[in-house]
Amino acid sequence: MVFVLFISFLIAQRLFELLISSRNEKWLLAQGAVEYGKEHYPFMVSMHTLFIISVIGEYIWRGDTGVNYILLVLFFILIGIKAIVISTLGYYWNTKIYKVPGTRPVATGIYKYVKHPNYIIVICEIAIIPLTFHLYYTALVFTLLNAAMLTVRINKENQVLAM
Repeated sequence: MVFVLFISFLIAQRLFELLISSRNEKWLLAQGAVEYGKEHYPFMVSMHTLFIISVIGEYIWRGDTGVNYILLVLFFILIGIKAIVISTLGYYWNTKIYKVPGTRPVATGIYKYVKHPNYIIVICEIAIIPLTFHLYYTALVFTLLNAAMLTVRINKENQVLAM
């Protein structure tokens, strides 16, 4: 029952993030923003979709493996930090990489201290979500895939931020 509630929450949360991203995308485009990293974005979306499918699949395959409540609490702390990140970036937060010509990167809030806090959160989520339910294969495989994806993503984003 905990897993069903958790995975339902996770899917709803991810869909809500996509809704925020879509709203912000409209605003960014109205400001003249240019999108970068289009070539890797479909792979990133596929990876995150397959991640959720893998969590569900491994859970079904392994059966009820119990819950690590410490990791569950840590996950919700990460969601709180992600809300701060999204709030700090405001309309600039997006799942895609956009740059409004003539603007400077946000350097307030958590961004005073950490350059890519959202990616730190994603790294932690990719490990914590499956480990909460002892889904070690998903944790390992998607931690490695996510590392490869973030290498491409952060390099591209750093190039754009330097413009």
